[in-house]
Amino acid sequence: MPTFLSWLWLLAAFVPLVLLERWIHRHLQGIWLLLFRSPDVATVLYAVVMLPGVLVHELSHWLMATLVGARTGRFSVVPERLPDGTLRLGFVETEQTDVFREALIGAAPLLAGCGVVLAIGFGPLGVGPAGEALVRGDGPGLAQNLLAIMAAPDAWVWIYLLFTVSNSMLPSASDRRAWLPVLAFAAVAAGGLALLGLGSLVQQVVTGPVEAAIQTLAAAFTITVALDLAAAPALWLLEQGLVRVTGLRVEY
Repeated sequence: MPTFLSWLWLLAAFVPLVLLERWIHRHLQGIWLLLFRSPDVATVLYAVVMLPGVLVHELSHWLMATLVGARTGRFSVVPERLPDGTLRLGFVETEQTDVFREALIGAAPLLAGCGVVLAIGFGPLGVGPAGEALVRGDGPGLAQNLLAIMAAPDAWVWIYLLFTVSNSMLPSASDRRAWLPVLAFAAVAAGGLALLGLGSLVQQVVTGPVEAAIQTLAAAFTITVALDLAAAPALWLLEQGLVRVTGLRVEY
């Protein structure tokens, strides 16, 4: 696949992924709030539902920090409301380090999350044939393969794990803090190599790995978007039913 199409695929999957993840996080908390009418209970139950994804997120930070030689401190998956009103589901304390190691530590949840999503999606759930049918525009084949996915052993367990991990893998603002300096350094380095006449050589070396990385991210994002598109209507219907029963409404 040409690089341009790979980037286009990645962008086409990333934008709805961000929007859907934000919507699902808010409305999942809203459902618990309508059921129990207590922000504290809603927060705890939301954290319990998302626990597998939070564990993968924080453990990936810890593992990457260990691999790059950065000392770690406290580790928590207990939800906490921060002073600015945002909800933090967990954290790992790491020592102050250089921007390159910090960038790797911050990217760890995305790397680990994509790995888990692809492993579950193409492993126990076997989404490959469904994706091929979708690309071909084969409606009956897609429906048949989706039914086969639902009939897979322990399908709902795998779908639940896939849902929680995929909706917890995007790095937070603090995780992304070191990315801009690293990207700026990479751009300057690439420009310097191009001025030295080595641009084509570097391009030949990195094109394969970069292409593979882009397509891997795009595939993981696509699976997540498909799952979220299936979950969002069910969550919306459940919330609207609770609004009718309770006479209450959550303002987002």
